[in-house]
Amino acid sequence: MLHSVIWEPTFSISFLTTSLLSFAITNPGPETEDAAWEAVLPSVDQLQEFYDFSLELETCFPKLLVALCKNDPKASLSNQQALAKQLADIFDFVLKFDDAKMVNPAIQNDFSYYRRTLNRMKLSKKDANIKIRDELANRMSLFFAYPTPMMKVLSETTVKFLSQDTTVPRDNVTTALATMANVCHDMVEKKKFTNDEINMFCLRAMVGSIILFDHIHPQGAFVKKSPVNIKPCIVTLKESNTSSSPGLLNALRFTTIHLNDVETPGAIKQLLLLD
Repeated sequence: MLHSVIWEPTFSISFLTTSLLSFAITNPGPETEDAAWEAVLPSVDQLQEFYDFSLELETCFPKLLVALCKNDPKASLSNQQALAKQLADIFDFVLKFDDAKMVNPAIQNDFSYYRRTLNRMKLSKKDANIKIRDELANRMSLFFAYPTPMMKVLSETTVKFLSQDTTVPRDNVTTALATMANVCHDMVEKKKFTNDEINMFCLRAMVGSIILFDHIHPQGAFVKKSPVNIKPCIVTLKESNTSSSPGLLNALRFTTIHLNDVETPGAIKQLLLLD
């Protein structure tokens, strides 16, 4: 349904090119500009891979929702564990990618330089072998300009799917997401795994499920009667105390849409908003 191996959001190329871009900007000339251009191309190619994957998510994620949520979602998650693992894989990748993108301004710097230089290349007739031209570059620029682009794609795709597909009840999708969040929480809280990376995988799947639930449930994930065990989820995430924990907490703070609603209990707001 999706790639068997989800791409890891690594941006080492951006770090390598940043110094060359800065040097080319402060020391303009044919040689420095050509060197920076050649250095930035692999980075831009990598960004296109991520952008293309976001387009695949738009197509494939609804199919995964149909497979897991058309019938009893709790039974589907239990009986189709390979698909449940794929859902968790997607959340894991999306949150890794968005966190890496947030802390690496070099990504947008590289792409801005590429777009500026592309115009010069066209004027000098040196653009014959360029793959990413104006229209695609513009779409990619809009994608990477958003703080959390992959989660934006996931939430907007799900909202659109639920507005158009009548075969999958919204309640089934929210039930699946709440179940995923609660099960992932319980596995970490009960110390089912001793491997730290597996526990972080579960926490990312938990947070991704909560965020998406919050986007599609009318009252969101934080209300008192939410099927998501939101307080234990936040407590377990804060107590995990890993290098990834602050990014996941920020994802809950800033990527959800109902946290600041008047219906959200003050204790939940205080628990999440205070370090």
